[in-house]
Amino acid sequence: MKKKEEIKGLSTKELYEKVDAETFALQQLKMNHAVSPLDNPSDIKVKRRNVARLLTELRQREELETEKA
Repeated sequence: MKKKEEIKGLSTKELYEKVDAETFALQQLKMNHAVSPLDNPSDIKVKRRNVARLLTELRQREELETEKA
């Protein structure tokens, strides 16, 4: 995932869908890691940061909308 450029290019609806998908994938990774150790546990950190990036972009868009109103 290209960080800022790709995220800013998405529509708000796509961002919400991406947040749902990434959050689900993060939960799955955590569950799998609890049952048996992952080969690369840093994947959890990467997913968590991707979710945070997406949520940050959504929050910034919400703030811009409220400023315009």
